Amino acid sequence: MRPFSADGIAVKVPLLWRTVAAALVLGLALLALVEQRARILRNGTEVRLKTVPVDPRDLFRGDYVVLAYPISMVETGPEGARPYQRGDSVFVTLGRDEQGFARALGVSREWPKGSGEAVVIAGRVTSIGGCAINANGQTDCNRSGSRLRIAYGLESYFVPQGEGKAIETTEKARIEVVAAVSPSGEAAIKRLLIDGKQVYQEPPY
Repeated sequence: MRPFSADGIAVKVPLLWRTVAAALVLGLALLALVEQRARILRNGTEVRLKTVPVDPRDLFRGDYVVLAYPISMVETGPEGARPYQRGDSVFVTLGRDEQGFARALGVSREWPKGSGEAVVIAGRVTSIGGCAINANGQTDCNRSGSRLRIAYGLESYFVPQGEGKAIETTEKARIEVVAAVSPSGEAAIKRLLIDGKQVYQEPPY
């Protein structure tokens, strides 16, 4: 009896069927990602984010704006805590300021205990230190060594070609993003508003 050989079976399977099988696997993986994002948009808790567009367009992928948020810079905990490092996965507890925009209340490596009904958003540390934008839109560089710059996957937003420049040049205080945050902390941009008027809404699919 000839020994079992996976290589032998692969040779017998026509190349066309192997290509189809690989395409199906890839297609199912993409569908899973799309459905995951759609679930966040449908069922996630909405939070309002004041934004600052900081970059123009990507000529290879149509117009887009790169957005910065006040919650992108977060104060760390007590000085005695283990220092954070670039690349660390973190969870940020969100509250609201007097205008209803999200503000960071605290950051931790684990899901915060006693967060209750507070919205918790997952992110990743991209750098240590730096200046922050306070509630009045002013730059604050005090205690910069105790701050983390955190990315939440909300930093890029694609818009119809030719319209990115209008957002890029809009005054920072007039731009607002409504994001959806899932119970596990994943987030996605749901709507974009200028002067309180909705200009883009992300379709679930």
